[in-house]
Amino acid sequence: MAWPGHTSKTACRRTPVQAASVAVRRLLSDYLALTKPNIVVLLLLTALAGAVLAARGLPPAAALAAVLIGGAMAAGGAGALNHYLERDLDSAMSRTRHRPLPGQRIPPGHALLFGLALNLGAFLLFATLANLLSAALALAGALFYLLVYTHWLKRSTPQNIVIGGAAGALPPLVGWAAVMGGVELPAIYLFAIIFFWTPPHFWALALLLRDDYARAGVPMLPVVQGEHATAWQILLYSLVVVALTVLLFTTRRVGWLYLALALALGALFIIYAVQLLRDIRPARARRLYKYSLLYLALIFVAVIVDGGLIA
Repeated sequence: MAWPGHTSKTACRRTPVQAASVAVRRLLSDYLALTKPNIVVLLLLTALAGAVLAARGLPPAAALAAVLIGGAMAAGGAGALNHYLERDLDSAMSRTRHRPLPGQRIPPGHALLFGLALNLGAFLLFATLANLLSAALALAGALFYLLVYTHWLKRSTPQNIVIGGAAGALPPLVGWAAVMGGVELPAIYLFAIIFFWTPPHFWALALLLRDDYARAGVPMLPVVQGEHATAWQILLYSLVVVALTVLLFTTRRVGWLYLALALALGALFIIYAVQLLRDIRPARARRLYKYSLLYLALIFVAVIVDGGLIA
């Protein structure tokens, strides 16, 4: 028996079942972290936008299941394989050294098999529930991200994120193809919006992590060309992104509600980019980085609501 306010040693001990339960939860949490769930959610939103816009409403159940489940598996599998390929860089950077692989909580071989299994499952799911084109696009996105961006571009050129952004821009094409069996102009605009959004988003982060990237030997733009050149590039790409969101309106797949939101969100994006250029400091880079995430999410929510559900 323990006095009030005190805990006995016996009470503090976990039973074998409790200890096993805690270990399993931690392991599952680490495997979930391998999939980069926050990125998966954003990619699923963009894929869903492509599917809803193609269907002009709610897509057929099979295509919707392929986009949501297969998309999550494809994105999560690519994330796990990215962890596997970048485990040396992750160990060298303070922001990532506590991830499951550098933290030695998951063996690299297990992460490799996990990522391969998810991507194989995604391909089969898309091919079965939707069509081969959507399956091929999902697989192409994963391969481009892993082999072209992660394995080659990221370590060799400051334009890594510019070219590599194509991988993250593919989900709307996947969603559209899952419904229509092909790709049309509105889907290409969605692809282009993400493609040109990617550099300012990641360069804002790179401004915050410039020293970390330099120590790891990653030639991000702020490391190679400096902060001022990076801020100029952020502004230029931001202008292109906003222009593309307006061009999507010309396809008549989205309405005035979308256009109004795109203009308002885009104006704020440009204002933040201009302010960063005028005064390059961490607080402004962080604000732009965080806002860019919100910006992209709201643009694609507007596509779903105005281009699909309202239509």
